[in-house]
Amino acid sequence: MIMSSSEPAKDRFQGVLPAIVTPFDQNGEFASEVFGRLLAHVYEAGSQGVYVCGQTGEGLLLPVAMRQHLAEAAVKGSPKGKLVIIHVGAARLPDAIQLARHAERMGASAVSSLPPAGNYTFAELRRYYQELAGACGLPFLIYYFPALCQAITTLDQILELCEIPHVVGLKFTDYDLYKLQQIDQSGKVIFNGRDEVFAAGLLMGAGGGIGSFYNLIPELFVRVYEHARAGQWEEARRAQVQINELIRITLRFPALGALKIMLKWRGFDCGYCLAPHQKLTESEELHLREQLQNSSFRGLLPGAP
Repeated sequence: MIMSSSEPAKDRFQGVLPAIVTPFDQNGEFASEVFGRLLAHVYEAGSQGVYVCGQTGEGLLLPVAMRQHLAEAAVKGSPKGKLVIIHVGAARLPDAIQLARHAERMGASAVSSLPPAGNYTFAELRRYYQELAGACGLPFLIYYFPALCQAITTLDQILELCEIPHVVGLKFTDYDLYKLQQIDQSGKVIFNGRDEVFAAGLLMGAGGGIGSFYNLIPELFVRVYEHARAGQWEEARRAQVQINELIRITLRFPALGALKIMLKWRGFDCGYCLAPHQKLTESEELHLREQLQNSSFRGLLPGAP
């Protein structure tokens, strides 16, 4: 899965990468069979890879051993040439390093990390990224998410982190697309991380996207990406408007719980979310059905062709 190092990073790291959901069985164990079918589903739709054990994949709530199992399953279940990026962020730096080295042994394409949760200074987080990015030989993507980490917010801070050896760029989960465009000018890899503005992120310089709703409707994100690459921006905008209809409905509920319910309706029973994520109540599930029935996404309902 590791691509030729002679190919420029911006050419290698592009496309539509679902932040793949982690399926659990009724005992809370990793449901590998469902995971394999979900991988096949997103690849059949044209996805260029997957992002494993991130926020959507509930990676930070999983034990190290299960995260390693997931990484191995993602690499083995991905067709040759696809990107498999493993999120290795953890509260303990030794755990993150262990996960990064395991990802390298498994043949992942790259590793990535959120900042560790806590009241850390920028200098402390820079040191975290220096040690983690240097722990293995894989390309590294900073997971920039200012809504979760106020210590990393400025353009100068981002560019400083991008100068760390092995760091090729970032997953950019923010609405400040002017900042995204400025980072693009530095030549770094950028994956848009806000599903709601995927088309706009591509317009401003992102080479692809990583997101949650890609699990459910990967074909629409692939459509946005292909239109953008062809310079067909009005067509890309129309596909984005359709995507945002589903996002608007889903965000009325606990989002990850709603996403897992809709995946179940489409034949991918991913179980429930891990606490403290909330699963939908019976009333919420009924309301979600009603919302979808009155939308252009009626096909997501159980029994729909």
